[in-house]
Amino acid sequence: MPGGYLGKILVVDLTQGQWEVEPLREEHASRFLGGGGLACRYLYDLISPSTDPLGPDNILFFTTGPLVGTRAPSCGRYTACFLSPLTGIWGESNAGGFFGPEMRFAGYDGILIRGRSPEPVYLWINDGKVEVRPASHLWGLDTYRVQEAIKEEIGEPRAKIACIGPAGEKLVKMAAIINDNARAAARGGPGAVMGSKNLKAIAVKGSGTIPLHNEAAFNEVAREARDWVREDFTAQLFHSGGTAFWMDLGHEFGDVPIKYFTKGYFEGTGKLSGATMAETILVKTSACYGCPIACGRVIEVKEGQYKLPVTEGPEYETLCSLGTLLMVDNLAAVSYANHLCNSLGLDTISVGVTIAFAYYLFDRGVVSEREVGFALKWGDPEGAIRLIELISRKEGFGAILAEGVRSVGERFGLPEEAAHVKGLEVPMHEPRAFFGSALAYATSPRGACHMQGDPYAVDSGSAIPEIGIIPGDRFSAEDKAWMVARIQDWRALYNSMIMCQFCSPGPERIAKLLREATGWDIGIEELVKIGRDIFDLKRAFNVKMGVKRQDDHLPSLLLRPLPDGGAQGAVPDMEKLLADYYAVRDWTEEGTLKPERMRELGLA
Repeated sequence: MPGGYLGKILVVDLTQGQWEVEPLREEHASRFLGGGGLACRYLYDLISPSTDPLGPDNILFFTTGPLVGTRAPSCGRYTACFLSPLTGIWGESNAGGFFGPEMRFAGYDGILIRGRSPEPVYLWINDGKVEVRPASHLWGLDTYRVQEAIKEEIGEPRAKIACIGPAGEKLVKMAAIINDNARAAARGGPGAVMGSKNLKAIAVKGSGTIPLHNEAAFNEVAREARDWVREDFTAQLFHSGGTAFWMDLGHEFGDVPIKYFTKGYFEGTGKLSGATMAETILVKTSACYGCPIACGRVIEVKEGQYKLPVTEGPEYETLCSLGTLLMVDNLAAVSYANHLCNSLGLDTISVGVTIAFAYYLFDRGVVSEREVGFALKWGDPEGAIRLIELISRKEGFGAILAEGVRSVGERFGLPEEAAHVKGLEVPMHEPRAFFGSALAYATSPRGACHMQGDPYAVDSGSAIPEIGIIPGDRFSAEDKAWMVARIQDWRALYNSMIMCQFCSPGPERIAKLLREATGWDIGIEELVKIGRDIFDLKRAFNVKMGVKRQDDHLPSLLLRPLPDGGAQGAVPDMEKLLADYYAVRDWTEEGTLKPERMRELGLA
């Protein structure tokens, strides 16, 4: 087994209440590294189009990568992969914190979970020792309480825990997995998959180390990379303002979604910025394992209707999804709604978009106060807070929203007004502000996604010239397909190492880190090839699940010109962008991989 890997996958059968250790398949690791890439290669063989996402045959695979838990900067993440109950296609969600490294220190590169326990359980993994423990007494607890309860029960206050809240137990399709207080693996409904297996939590604790091919050389490169990241201007912006630093800058570009994607300007954005947070409710910053950036915000709302104890603050995505998307500019209210989602175990992006759609439908008279149970008014956070609670319990109108925005659009006969791609709610970067974002949303392997490719960052100035990624005209379709494919491949690599995307030590240092960790002969060209292989692999998985060209589609809601703001009047030409993209990818005109490419990837 090469360095960087422990060589062990823990396989848990919850139906039988049994577990075993399987050797990591080295041929998969050498081709797809770890994280989402490695998991997809496993799940391609284990999941079929007939698999019920909420049935016992679905797989929930927690994976790490060869850099996780090492001294490489910002490599403290894990990925949860599954067949998504929200979309019916590839499900992948990763989170920071400390759970991923601790899983490695406990002895495993990944934890593959199958079956369904007849009663609620949790896993306790301590330096390779595994217990399946009863969890009926934990069922119903929110994510904060269950983490504390398990630590007390196992007598390990430093254990790291990934768990679900009430939303996951109720199989809400937007349910998240929460770890390290409020770090969330949220997109696509992994919490619902975990709940369908009657698995409340996984607790891990370990004292092991990560074997490295050349530890001294690796640690020297890691030190250089950390120093480089500390001096990186973008990393400094993330440190000083958190992800919310983008609120002011993004608003200038017209990139901040407003009033359910129907406006391009909102004077209240400044009240939700990172600077405002620092001046009002910020207590301190926080960092994931081995991260020199520390973009996390710790806040306290000391008084008022939305009073909160010291807790995790909202990220940019949440400040939009539960703020600007609803025309809410009350930072304390958005922080409260964020805390509520974290405690109940909900994806703030999907929940916010779905609630904003409800506001939109209410405003247009499609749904009434009688149906909802109360009025929904733009700028009023109270309706959203009440809906979050109803969604988590699948009660009343919340039961309708709990199925996601695509389902809501179909129910009320307005599918083209539902902001999603392939069932996944659109994240908080306007596709009309950066045409590359529109193409990335249409073709992302998990549906609309800003983490499987971030062209908005490239075209706003974040270049990676070593691999040809340079900024262009954000409103032009020319050469956009090549840039989008390239950044998607690069992010596929990142999501498999796994390295936080806010960390940019440069391709050559990343190649050196992987070389010294594994002993493989990896250069920049090999990095790009690995990324492309991983991205195409995920496309092959989705084609197997039934994805066709017509699914690479943005709803008409997102293809109408905005009336104001930095993207006023701009609309991407999706037909040209997609045609160019398929040519760049060397896919068929139907958006599938060619037979020779399937053979290259080792797929039947």
